[in-house]
Amino acid sequence: MGEWYMEYEIQVNRPGLLGDISSLLGMLRVNIVTINGVEQGRRGMLLRAENDEQIERFELIASTMEMINVRKFREPKLRDILAVRHGRYIQRDADDRKTFRFVRDELGLLVDFMAELFKQEGHKLIGIRGMPRVGKTESVVAASVCANKKWIFLSSTMIKQTVRNRLMGDEFDPNNIFILDGIVTRRSNDEEHLQLVREMMNLPSIKVVEHPDMFIQHSEYSIEDFDYIIELRHDPDEEITYKIIENNGMSGNNGGFGGFGGFN
Repeated sequence: MGEWYMEYEIQVNRPGLLGDISSLLGMLRVNIVTINGVEQGRRGMLLRAENDEQIERFELIASTMEMINVRKFREPKLRDILAVRHGRYIQRDADDRKTFRFVRDELGLLVDFMAELFKQEGHKLIGIRGMPRVGKTESVVAASVCANKKWIFLSSTMIKQTVRNRLMGDEFDPNNIFILDGIVTRRSNDEEHLQLVREMMNLPSIKVVEHPDMFIQHSEYSIEDFDYIIELRHDPDEEITYKIIENNGMSGNNGGFGGFGGFN
């Protein structure tokens, strides 16, 4: 039994349209797992069927229906699943496909998105951009809870400035979520902390870096090393800038951050 995602645009919105589609699916023994509006005038469906033939027959018939325009019919991607679950698509940068944009009103969607990423195994490097007090750290922690994962702060300013230089016991478990503040780590002169970050970077685990643009300065890493970049704003027009930080002198320390090794 497999799942498929179908998205269609309503051409003629008449009463009973959804009922007609549901009846057709029932006749073909295709189950509707979830249905929701995903954009203005569009609906998304997660479908489940025992074999491809049932789905292929439905796709063929649906493509001839004048009331709708089928836009997507495929195995569901993470963005499809979340769109149906939340009733909206995650905004993705048109030029940089690994950059995803959220506003503070979408924290539930953001947490759900990150939780799904956190459930995946193996190495994944995620960067989060955003101005102070927009909800970056809180979202990462909430996503860790949703994914039933333990989170470990290597550096942070969530409550007070934290710079870890060693981990204890099961804290080195690759199943944990490792979180660091790129600004705090970049400014650190603690060689033990920097060595800990190097070791963490080579673990087959999920790492989340707040302020990734500051993290990569004067290091051997680049934005291309990140698998996902998340941008969180108070509103869609907010500019994410480090001018305030630089004016406060937080970017003037270049020490101790060079010489990091590469990823496994």
